[in-house]
Amino acid sequence: MAGQNNLLAASLVEKDKNGDTLWTWTYPSIDEGLRELLLRKCCLADKESNEIVPFAFGHFGRTWYYVLTVAVGENEQLPQVTHFSVIVQAKDFNPEKYEHLSTILAEAYTSTGNAANLLEKYLSVVTRSACSGGAAGDFAVKAYDVRKAYIASSIKDVIQQLGIEAILVYTGLILKKRIVVYHPNLQQLLNIVRALPTLVWHRQNWSVIYPHVHLVEDELEDLTSTSCYVAGFTDSSVESHANLYDVFVNVAGGAITVAPHAKEAFGMGKIHKDIATRMVQCSEDDEMTDQAMIKEIALKTKDLINNLKSLAVEDEETGETVVTLEVLRSRKLTPAMENFLYHLASAEGLVKF
Repeated sequence: MAGQNNLLAASLVEKDKNGDTLWTWTYPSIDEGLRELLLRKCCLADKESNEIVPFAFGHFGRTWYYVLTVAVGENEQLPQVTHFSVIVQAKDFNPEKYEHLSTILAEAYTSTGNAANLLEKYLSVVTRSACSGGAAGDFAVKAYDVRKAYIASSIKDVIQQLGIEAILVYTGLILKKRIVVYHPNLQQLLNIVRALPTLVWHRQNWSVIYPHVHLVEDELEDLTSTSCYVAGFTDSSVESHANLYDVFVNVAGGAITVAPHAKEAFGMGKIHKDIATRMVQCSEDDEMTDQAMIKEIALKTKDLINNLKSLAVEDEETGETVVTLEVLRSRKLTPAMENFLYHLASAEGLVKF
């Protein structure tokens, strides 16, 4: 059945009444390096903060991870446990799907204190793509369309926060640049980062987002192994790591900065002004839904790319249509627009290297 192979593993992390955090169960297995990373993502293991984050998610390598944390309260089945986290690893991005599944797994564990009950639910999903859910409702993989996950977070809210400077984020996305987003609140950060790829809807590529990254070696190596990304950080010191980004978005501070080494590609012209103005207008229109706004921006982007493709010529060696600097220069464009269109042609695979 569709989706049955997307699950990779499930784990339990517990915090006891002594304040100790223990990794208590995993199925089928997990390597030590990934286990250390997931503990870092689990709020129960955070010694600097006692804040409980109910649900979080992220991306490392080819693995998506989802962390649901619950308070136990007075429970005869788990007398020494104050909180526990269910961590689900999967191949796909779909926070709502895995939050539902994690809630079912958490309920199964809370009611019995036995990980075998959790495993029964997990294996049901692996083999049948569904499981019974009790109070959380039954779970079925087929009920979760990934396109709904793509639009679950409001891009209108994000544009309202960023204002007219959101055009810098749009430009960074469409040119496949490296974008770093900072916000001190993790849940707000997750909502912002997951919404941004809707600005380049024609790609529908959420593998570029790394919603929550720590400034540690293994995570930074994984992040920088890719040429373009949208990475979220709750550590404000990331701003000083200019080697990590072309665009830095400080949502809490209301500022967007283009790194000096990337400024050439970010010269603004009439096209940018038109798209920026329309984005802000859409975000302020109470009658416009997020889906309508996404469609509006997608149409603007489609027109932009189609106009660019109309400038393409046939390559004599390969027979492919390509955009060249010579053609762009023949159009007597401003230097800013010439640079932008050439970088866009490169991002869309219209440049011969």
